[in-house]
Amino acid sequence: MTLEALKQAEQRTVGVKQTQKAVARQAAEVVYIASDADERVTGKLLELCEANHVPTVTTESMLEIGRACSINVKAAAAAVLKS
Repeated sequence: MTLEALKQAEQRTVGVKQTQKAVARQAAEVVYIASDADERVTGKLLELCEANHVPTVTTESMLEIGRACSINVKAAAAAVLKS
């Protein structure tokens, strides 16, 4: 999946904590993680995605995720939620 799916998603989460919560409650369809984010921040999220069989997409930068979510700040992670 590309960032276009994240841009057009009706429901999504933005940020590592909110995305972790969505994955834990089985609500995330796909998770986007920025490659330039600190591994200490995203490591637990990656493990949670693997444990819950949620596909992950790695993006080039946190800025890309922020723009895809229509926010003016960087975001380390985001998810498209199941409808």
